[in-house]
Amino acid sequence: MTAELALRVGRAVGSDADRVLVGRDVRDSGALLADAASAGLRECGADVVRLGVVSTPVLARHVGWLDADAAIGVTASHNPAPDNGLKLWTPSGQAFDAAAVDRVERRIADAEYDLRGYDALGTETGHDGASARQVAHLVDEFSSFADLSVVVDLGNGTGRPTVDAFVELDADVTTLNGQEDGRFPTRASEPTADSLDGLRRTVEALDADLGLAHDGDADRLMAVADDGGFVPGDVLLALFARQALLGPGGERVAVPVDTSLLVSDVVREAGGTVTYTRVGDVHVAERVAEAGYAFGGEPSGAWIWPTETLCPDAHFAALRLAELVEASGSLSGLVGELSTHEIQRENVRTANKRDVMNRVSERLTGTYDDVLTLDGVRVDADDGWFLVRASGTEPLVRITAEARDADTAGRLLAEARRVVDEVTAR
Repeated sequence: MTAELALRVGRAVGSDADRVLVGRDVRDSGALLADAASAGLRECGADVVRLGVVSTPVLARHVGWLDADAAIGVTASHNPAPDNGLKLWTPSGQAFDAAAVDRVERRIADAEYDLRGYDALGTETGHDGASARQVAHLVDEFSSFADLSVVVDLGNGTGRPTVDAFVELDADVTTLNGQEDGRFPTRASEPTADSLDGLRRTVEALDADLGLAHDGDADRLMAVADDGGFVPGDVLLALFARQALLGPGGERVAVPVDTSLLVSDVVREAGGTVTYTRVGDVHVAERVAEAGYAFGGEPSGAWIWPTETLCPDAHFAALRLAELVEASGSLSGLVGELSTHEIQRENVRTANKRDVMNRVSERLTGTYDDVLTLDGVRVDADDGWFLVRASGTEPLVRITAEARDADTAGRLLAEARRVVDEVTAR
């Protein structure tokens, strides 16, 4: 990720837009990349509004709020501190879809930019108060949390609006890792069971009602229950989906193909239906943008309510979860009501994951009847399912199996692993 690439992306986006927002997360390299993206945008006549260091949901929401055509967010989200990247957003709050990304990539590949002369360059202005507007919106959407004690682990990222909204709504708030620091010195940016030991211990020590954690750009939310237990993403997804089906928006829920059976069970019991998508919140957002969807989410911590916004808004999700906890009495109680499922995973390292997946797909589609090839190959059996898919970021083929008991999940995992081992040995 270089300034040169950010410049080219800015040129490509600016060639098709008049007004573009630019924001970034707390990583040190973000300032340089944001400058480069802004320069590329203005070279092609687009006027740039700089929001500074803001969370991804704040940036995505402001595309529509500030009547812009697009936004470029400089962030590597939940990735480690040395990484960085660019996220592109539309006025609906939705990330650029595949067609829009293809247009950007084609412009870059062909160097087809609408470069302007010196007298037609775009302008650049700053905009203060973006995070405050997000907080004000959240306060308007939710009622008082005066009886709730919550611990919020910001992971040194941009999740501060969550804390400010809880304070405005009278909750008893304790903040962990609240100082913005792009090195993420206190824990890994991605909130997982392994990285949130400090949050679990703090919730227990303070006898808090709820623990919440964001990643570096606050588009993810994970949770710790009042008993100090980490709440798996599939469980949160089931709880959010069930709640959403009680409100307006439709009877359908969109989830990626690696989602637990728990979610489909809960959604079906609530009178809804599940639609599977490719892995990635971009694909979930594309689906829930269609009519009839009440909610979409990913077990990794991205939650989308289409009647609210098409971006994963972890600030909104934090308050929605708090609302659930207040209504039910405890998060541990909500979790305990749900049936358990056994998920097992393995990774197979390979330098030729595309070829391996082609051979795996051929084998599995020729062997099994109930096969979904939307993203990798998912095989559904009477007693569970397994999924084989290539990692999007690493030289790995990932295998996931799930059933209602450990023995069956292990058998399904071994079944899938055998096929992968056989094709990689060729």
